[in-house]
Amino acid sequence: MANEDLTRLKIDKAAVGTRRPRHRKPLFWVVIGLLIVVMGILAMKGVFTPKVEVELATVSQVYPSQAFTLLNASGYVVAQRKAAVASKATGQLVWLGVEEGSRVRQGEVLARLENRDAIASRDQAAANLGSARAALEQAKAELQDATLAYNRQKELLSQGIVAEADFDAAFARYKRAKAGVSGAESNITSASAALQGADVAIDYTLIRAPFDAVVLTKNADVGDIVTPLGAAANAKAAVVTIADMGSLQVEADVSESNLEKIKVGQPCEVILDALPEVRSRGILHTVVPTADRSKATVMVKVKFLDMDKRILPEMSAKVAFLERPVKSDEQRPVIALNPQAVSTRNGKKFVFIAKGDRAVETQVDVGAPIGDMVRIVSGVKAGDKLVVKPLDKLKDGSRIKTAEK
Repeated sequence: MANEDLTRLKIDKAAVGTRRPRHRKPLFWVVIGLLIVVMGILAMKGVFTPKVEVELATVSQVYPSQAFTLLNASGYVVAQRKAAVASKATGQLVWLGVEEGSRVRQGEVLARLENRDAIASRDQAAANLGSARAALEQAKAELQDATLAYNRQKELLSQGIVAEADFDAAFARYKRAKAGVSGAESNITSASAALQGADVAIDYTLIRAPFDAVVLTKNADVGDIVTPLGAAANAKAAVVTIADMGSLQVEADVSESNLEKIKVGQPCEVILDALPEVRSRGILHTVVPTADRSKATVMVKVKFLDMDKRILPEMSAKVAFLERPVKSDEQRPVIALNPQAVSTRNGKKFVFIAKGDRAVETQVDVGAPIGDMVRIVSGVKAGDKLVVKPLDKLKDGSRIKTAEK
């Protein structure tokens, strides 16, 4: 039985010899070919080429006036005519007709204080004036009657009909009546003055704008006690603060060592931090004749020639003092860049724009220089990152990196 089992375990060599061998060589070469193609594509894309370390510069939007700017200074917009509007009278604020930003005209009523006592005083003064006028009419009537009696007694005395004592009495009455008229006229003057004073007292309770202006701040609300001195607890000295927007000027500090570069009447350009796209024309209005010893500077005031409604007091500003006025065609910004970023090949100008980790060669049209930069007519836009150096190691599509990366 054991021999039979061993016989069954023998390998049939005939059956083994009939199997077909596997062909693996064609698949191997296919894989090798694909790898060669992929490596070739990666090599063409520069994957195996080391990145070139470069320096970058940004394409800027500049103004032509920068080419003839002599000096720059910083300062703030300040209203030259500004007022904290209050009342000469003391009282409770019962009405406020403006808020921050309201435009007001000269003489316009901004607020009103409680004025019932002032109105009562005015009514009393008006009544006193009426009484004085009535007294004057009465005195005039008395003077007229006394004048007639005096003239009649004077005629009769000349004829010897009346006694001299009667004439003296008539004359005295005439003088008293004449004095009474003068007194009544003086009373009318006094009553008129009292009425005028009462009207002024009422007008003091009406807070008016002293000039055309814009309300900057509201310092009191309805119900507050307003007093000229503001000494009482919780009392307000001013109701609103206003400024004449037509009087806005830039107050800037100029170093003493640079004073020789500026003069009154010099053209300027004003750039506000709040409106960086706007360059307002200005002129040096005055140089304040005193220096700040702690900063070694002198304050100058620049007047706006182009007033923008968006300009507000206390805005920070930069002033460029120019060598000459800006022409009409120099008021718009242009594209400019560092001239070191421009290369020449076959008579054409081109730059390398950094896009991701690649340097893309781009042709540009170069214009006139602007200060230490050069104007670009076309090819790039503001904000583009350009390779400044090394340009000789780059070609279109080269991989790049900055020193920080």
